[in-house]
Amino acid sequence: MATTKWAIDTTHSEVQFKVKHLVISTVTGSFKKFSGEVITEGDDFNNAQVSFSIDVDSIDTNQADRDGHLKSDDFFAAAQYPTISFSKGVLKKSSGDNYKLLGNLTVRDVTAVVELDVEFGGTTKDPWGNIKAGFELNGKINRKDFGLSWSALTEAGGMVVAEEVKLHMNVELVKG
Repeated sequence: MATTKWAIDTTHSEVQFKVKHLVISTVTGSFKKFSGEVITEGDDFNNAQVSFSIDVDSIDTNQADRDGHLKSDDFFAAAQYPTISFSKGVLKKSSGDNYKLLGNLTVRDVTAVVELDVEFGGTTKDPWGNIKAGFELNGKINRKDFGLSWSALTEAGGMVVAEEVKLHMNVELVKG
């Protein structure tokens, strides 16, 4: 069977993260520039190969000073490590429209295996004749596992920025 390449439609996709601030509230951020591809056997997404990259400099938390701090050496060190990448990803069907995505996430030149929960939304043809597929991905990572170790404590001893980061992505693919 022939392989099919699918590209991320960045106009209809989003990459977000959430992290606790001061232990009492959550800050949401996103990356505005990213790309990726999925390679399938035919149109079956089970065992698909997945890769993507994110432009660190495109981080947006709706607060310019915080974005600058996140781009600094305290966190992403964007000047030295401009890209977050996901490689060697394999999508495995678990049940119904649910999948697991296992692959290598690299941040600040540190690579670790991560697993994301994936919900397949289906495929359809858009008004211009393009075949599209939709997915929602969720997972968690520990930021310190990737060298994002900046920390400070509140007066009460709580962390200013939590170690756990929740990942959320809505991805629309276009068949190549």
